[in-house]
Amino acid sequence: MNHDTCGFGTKAIHAGNVKDAQYGALSTPIYQSSTFVFDSCEQGGRRFAGAENGYIYTRLGNPTTTVLENKIAALEGGEACLATASGMGAISSTLWTVAGAGKHIIADGTLYGCTFALLNHGITRYGVEVDFIDTSDLEALRSHLKENTVAVYLETPANPTLKITDIAAVAREAHGYNPAIKVICDNTFASPALQNPLSLGADVVVHSATKYLNGHGDVVAGFVVGKADFISQVRLFGLKDMTGAVMDPFAAWLLLRGLKTLELRMARHCENARKIAAFLAAHPAVEKVNYPGLATHKGHDVAARQMKDFGGMLSFEVRGGKAAGMKLVNALKLITVAVSLGDAESLIEHPASMTHSTYSEEELREAGIAPGLIRLSAGLENAEDLIADLEQAMAEL
Repeated sequence: MNHDTCGFGTKAIHAGNVKDAQYGALSTPIYQSSTFVFDSCEQGGRRFAGAENGYIYTRLGNPTTTVLENKIAALEGGEACLATASGMGAISSTLWTVAGAGKHIIADGTLYGCTFALLNHGITRYGVEVDFIDTSDLEALRSHLKENTVAVYLETPANPTLKITDIAAVAREAHGYNPAIKVICDNTFASPALQNPLSLGADVVVHSATKYLNGHGDVVAGFVVGKADFISQVRLFGLKDMTGAVMDPFAAWLLLRGLKTLELRMARHCENARKIAAFLAAHPAVEKVNYPGLATHKGHDVAARQMKDFGGMLSFEVRGGKAAGMKLVNALKLITVAVSLGDAESLIEHPASMTHSTYSEEELREAGIAPGLIRLSAGLENAEDLIADLEQAMAEL
């Protein structure tokens, strides 16, 4: 059966699967092998030369991982996918593939802290020029495009402010200036269940698969999705030669398990986040709530157009700034204080001192990350219990 016309939930379960001809296993087997046997020296040579398909070494490909890659490509609507050992493995492998001395990258100023560090402190050591802008400001984008620009990098919704960027508009501007520019979108906060950047004009999608795609807090992984020729470049240069960030077959198997419930989980994450955001927006102790599902959110209209739902992530500030925010977090009894997101458990953290501690105070201000901003990943618990926990913690203020 061709799964291209199937619904998202069906694709998440069936797309990319390969029948186990030897034993008929329903679950994709774990090929926990570092290397693969050749029938002959000649066959090994043909595989290394690319003249014959087949597996060589798990750093270059693995049967379990291939099933997962094909499934993610189907979910994102891409030609091909590359699995990596972490989200940063996906991002760095991609950026090393497009970057080089004398090249120019435009990046949004509001990014996951380690991505910001890579672009601001890492890749610039090697002659790559990086400009940080607000990619939701198209005039700013136009003014920074140059002859040597090779990529525009963004997150939407952005971590941790939930800023929304119009992917289609950015792609039109970048490709109108130079069709060769790669528009790279981190889709971690939305997941392919809610947003497909490639269908909106982006060239490349990256994920921290640690989050919603796995959903169970027990895997660290990443993905790169795009055109087959580009993904091949990332595999054979960015991953093989530059980062070595190879996904383990057991991690691939765990992700295949987690993906079966992605559509169902995302519906609950979104439902809980909507209820929590509405509660926080109405609470007198709360100064500001960042959630694209609120009509008051600056990017609400764009999010409503390019997302199927508004996601399970939100951030907020309580009156009293950083001290009050941290007091609130410490008073919670059910919601867990931890970084990461997209797990069954609701997780809460303080970005300025945790996930975004790579930013200086000035950079935090420019990115819109207030000292007292709190980020919350709404889990799969009953929303009433999560709200009750927040309410009792608010009383401590």
